[in-house]
Amino acid sequence: MKKETYSPFLAFLLCLLASTALWAAGGKPTSALKKNILAQAGQNLVAEPQTVTSFRATRSAGTIHDFYSEGDYWWPDPKNPDGPYIRRDGETNPDNFVAHRHAMIRFSTIVANLTSAYLITGDHRYVEGIMKHVRAWFVQPDTRMNPSLLYAQAIKGRVTGRGIGIIDTIHLMEVTQSLLRLEERGALSEADLRDTKQWFRDYIAWLSSHPYGIDEMKAKNNHGTCWAMQVAAFARFVGNQEMLHFCRRQFKQVFMVSQMAEDGSFPQELARTKPYGYSLFNLDAMAVLCQILSTPEDNLWTYTTADGKCMRKAVDYMYPYVDDKEKWPFRKDVMYWDEWPVAQPAYLFAWKAFGDKKYYKVWEKYNHFPTNEEVIRNLPIRNPLIWL
Repeated sequence: MKKETYSPFLAFLLCLLASTALWAAGGKPTSALKKNILAQAGQNLVAEPQTVTSFRATRSAGTIHDFYSEGDYWWPDPKNPDGPYIRRDGETNPDNFVAHRHAMIRFSTIVANLTSAYLITGDHRYVEGIMKHVRAWFVQPDTRMNPSLLYAQAIKGRVTGRGIGIIDTIHLMEVTQSLLRLEERGALSEADLRDTKQWFRDYIAWLSSHPYGIDEMKAKNNHGTCWAMQVAAFARFVGNQEMLHFCRRQFKQVFMVSQMAEDGSFPQELARTKPYGYSLFNLDAMAVLCQILSTPEDNLWTYTTADGKCMRKAVDYMYPYVDDKEKWPFRKDVMYWDEWPVAQPAYLFAWKAFGDKKYYKVWEKYNHFPTNEEVIRNLPIRNPLIWL
């Protein structure tokens, strides 16, 4: 009887302490976002899971448990309508199959938003809502997704899947970050932790051994950054120190050396048909890597190459064009020029890293809850409270 009487009170104290710690670490973002988070959480609590098995992809070469998507920039050939698709870089074909991607983004959104609500309130109902979706995606035999990506960004008439499709699972990062925060607060059962960590161990093994994963790991633009970004997030959740070390090395010896110019720009992104959006996307990915991988002994935010490249330069290079997009000196993006920027996570994380208030202000003034599908696809970090 005594245990039943006092354990709820002790649980309340633990939640209060966790909430206090959150406010101390990220009080300003919490204040800015709290109202919207809690309003959305009420809707999220009643949402039912939708996994890859909820949407049948008729052109997929895989099973109902395999994630499938089609390359965004591939279109029917006007000269051969029934033949292989042709590429139109930067122009998204609205008729391609993206239902699995949308389902994954929905999953990520629900889990991360409910986790944010839990961190604010300590209400365990949010945890119960989270795990309903997590078990459906990773555990339950009839609805789970296979821990591989053999059929992502397929191209009709050309390939059944491609390595660059691995970028689609960047939206699982906020799922593992949410689970990590819940684990830190003792909110998850041993069985749930065991089962979900096993799924991500299996996926990391596939990402680091299959030719698709190896190709993406070696990509010289944002695809390489995004391979490391998601692998780092998954590795931190499962405690894979070897892979975390590898991602740090990639950041220092590959991304900083081959992707960044001495002025802090990303030349390979500037060369695309959407130079503004891709520059923001890669900057966010680099910043997320710093947020995940930095330690007191190895701070990637302050790491500087022999020729002076560093994250502060990258953040400062894009800053004036985020603060005022009309100053952008290059061509406008071929699509979705008007939709950017939004509340770019790179500037929130840079504010925490460097303490410069202008970074917080430029994050604060833009849309924190975008609804445009293309923006959401390229903004995997949309719930900052789980990262601070």
